[in-house]
Amino acid sequence: MANTQQLNDLVIQVRRDILRMVHKVNSGHPGGSLGCTEFFVAMYNEIMELNEGFDMDGVGEDLFFLSNGHISPVYYSVLARRGYFPVEELNTFRLIDSRLQGHPTTHEGLPGVRIASGSLGQGMSVAIGAALAKKLNKDAHIVYSLHGDGELQEGQNWEAIMYAAGNKVDNLIATVDYNKKQIDGATDDVLPLGDLKSKFEAFGWDVLEITEGNSLPAILDGMKTAKERTGKGKPVCVLLHTEMGNGVDFMMHTHAWHGKAPNDEQLEVALTQNPETLGDY
Repeated sequence: MANTQQLNDLVIQVRRDILRMVHKVNSGHPGGSLGCTEFFVAMYNEIMELNEGFDMDGVGEDLFFLSNGHISPVYYSVLARRGYFPVEELNTFRLIDSRLQGHPTTHEGLPGVRIASGSLGQGMSVAIGAALAKKLNKDAHIVYSLHGDGELQEGQNWEAIMYAAGNKVDNLIATVDYNKKQIDGATDDVLPLGDLKSKFEAFGWDVLEITEGNSLPAILDGMKTAKERTGKGKPVCVLLHTEMGNGVDFMMHTHAWHGKAPNDEQLEVALTQNPETLGDY
């Protein structure tokens, strides 16, 4: 367990990792990664119960599945900083033959990654399968997943959402990164999602909202509450209200940085807004 200052310092370091990774290869998705930095830091350093070391089966520990795989920079940074693989490997992001591809893959065996994700809409189904496996194995741990709000425009999600409630998959907590932006603009302009809370509830889920999705205390409180609601016959959905590009002023309040890397000058400006804490990779 880390104290509040350690978690805050780690958030800053992860932001710096994200910015450097996408800048180096002039490719990647900084917007959603920055928006979910506090969430990932909280999950991997406070909320989830994790084994030492890594194995694909994940018996006797909580599991996490990233469905919106394009925000891999934040995923890789937090995994590396948690000790799953060397921090120096972040230097290989999106390079040929790297284990750190633009979307997470499994064929190179990167510790911490259990599914290839990036074809949006599939992570919910995988998480449900893993949660059912834990029930069959009498493993009381929880399965967590993260989804983009724009990703919920994919129909397979709603089949899975219906299935989870119908089969009382109550050891699952699915979080939606509810920043209301996607690559082509606002979700309301691309394909309106309507009232997500009411929709999940209508499908039989227990839903809670974290309105300050870039606040570590709010995330910690909200996710602990979500854990308390598991095991009661319903899957749990967390609507996490985040700001895309959080922590870098010129990347916030716009969808423009969903999938665009900063140039040299922009990187320098962004890094000065996130002063160094743990050191470079």
